[in-house]
Amino acid sequence: MARIRPLLLVPACCLCFSVSLPAQTGAPAVRPTGTSVYFQALVKDAKTRIREISADQLGALQKASPSPVLVDVREDNEWDKSRIPGAIHVGRGVLEVNIESRIPQKATPIVVYCQGGGRSAVAADVLAKMGYTNVSSLTGGLTAYQAAGLSVDKSSSPK
Repeated sequence: MARIRPLLLVPACCLCFSVSLPAQTGAPAVRPTGTSVYFQALVKDAKTRIREISADQLGALQKASPSPVLVDVREDNEWDKSRIPGAIHVGRGVLEVNIESRIPQKATPIVVYCQGGGRSAVAADVLAKMGYTNVSSLTGGLTAYQAAGLSVDKSSSPK
């Protein structure tokens, strides 16, 4: 009987340790399997703090003077296919590193966009946290912009 008892205690200790570890480290006890669940949560959270504008509102702003700086945060291959005329490209993955050299004035009106509006919402939130005071995200992204009948540039151009 003495030999069985230590064997039963070891698995019980391991089980207790593995169950309590997530709670001690602050990690969720059950993790969703797809990263999209985390991303959607980030987008939802960001949208509680940012300003969003519609494609029609952006179209009107583009005719105003001064018009906002359009920042495309999509991947390089997406940018190469099409973009809003006059936009600058600062991919989401390098936004925090490169934006201050591209737009040094924190009060500059900025409209951030991506393909569908998720990455731009997160990017707008990041820019606000970096001290940019006049940032909006394009609701629905480039997809909504095109659906509103607004023109896109499909020619290859420098970033």
